[in-house]
Amino acid sequence: MKKKILAALLCLSMAATMLVGCGGNDAPADEPVATDEPVATDEAGEVADVVEDEVAAVEDAFVGVFWYTFSDTYLSSVRTALDAELTGLGLEAEKGFMNYDANGSQTTQMEQIDTAIQMGATCLVVNVVEAGSEDVARQILDKATTAGVPVVFFNRSIEAEGNEGTVLGAYENCAFVGTDAPEAGHMQGKMIGEYLVANYDACDLNGDGQISYAMFMGQLGNAEAIARTQYGVEDANAVLVEAGKPELVYFDAANTDCYQVDQQGAWSAAAAQDYMKTNLSQFSEANGNMIELVICNNDGMAEGAVTALQDAGYNKEGATVIPVFGVDATDAAKALIAQGAMIGTIKQDAEGMAACIADLVNNVNAGAGLMDGTEGYNIAEGFTNKIFIPYAAYTGE
Repeated sequence: MKKKILAALLCLSMAATMLVGCGGNDAPADEPVATDEPVATDEAGEVADVVEDEVAAVEDAFVGVFWYTFSDTYLSSVRTALDAELTGLGLEAEKGFMNYDANGSQTTQMEQIDTAIQMGATCLVVNVVEAGSEDVARQILDKATTAGVPVVFFNRSIEAEGNEGTVLGAYENCAFVGTDAPEAGHMQGKMIGEYLVANYDACDLNGDGQISYAMFMGQLGNAEAIARTQYGVEDANAVLVEAGKPELVYFDAANTDCYQVDQQGAWSAAAAQDYMKTNLSQFSEANGNMIELVICNNDGMAEGAVTALQDAGYNKEGATVIPVFGVDATDAAKALIAQGAMIGTIKQDAEGMAACIADLVNNVNAGAGLMDGTEGYNIAEGFTNKIFIPYAAYTGE
């Protein structure tokens, strides 16, 4: 929007310049020049009207941005980037757009959405609390449809695995901006497998010919968490087997789930740190059963695991390093990778997600179709309103 306004102002300036200089050099200064061409001031006036309309659209816009929690590290990066993008569209914080923190409560988020609609919201940008809940998504869309307000869901899935399209395909004027849930798991698994193949003997601390691993899961029932937990191991095993190595072995044979999950569903560093601290009290080099690999659904949990390892004397300069892998490529994780305390992560593009959301908001402000001009994005197969922001491997190299 800002670019459109600047372009229109430039046209207005050029039109005014043409008006001043269009008298020409062929006629005496005191004789009017007859012409059948439209008067330049008419064109300038039309451009001015366009500028006024564009400015009015921005001034009338109020975008409600709803976050499942402010405490999520990755989403904090998205929020910072999106604030900048929306400001770049000419929207003023707390006036043209407002951020709402549901603090992990879907009830709170529903109340916040009601409030925003009552305040005259022109667009709702929603990071749902209850990921994968079609009922929640439908409730939000019903509220928005009644009010005539477009909805952009982002980051957290709104449909259960296997039911993709049941919500997005049933409502007009809505879209989803996120990631292809399995992709991060596949990429992380490949990264882990390749690292282990290249460093197998160093990772096999007890020399039993196998690598024992811990898995920290962010949330039960979450499509991203499920895919990362599954494929992070399966794809690593595929690489290992192809290289003639045995598959990974979960460190605790009594835990048939083969993961430890954040019971609050917060994907938190604290949960992983607590788990890892407890694990290390029982599974250690002294006991011959040390955890030799740590796989995390996100970088927050990876950071927590690294903290516990460092407290136990690992993953420091000059000390034994237990390979830790995450997802998101947060600044904190990048710093740990640079220090050698963490091996790698999968970048979830916060800036790319924010830019895409802003493009859709811009369409709403301009009165265009919600998905207009999105041909350059990765549209999910079988959809017209679901955009995937690609992942990328990050090892600091």
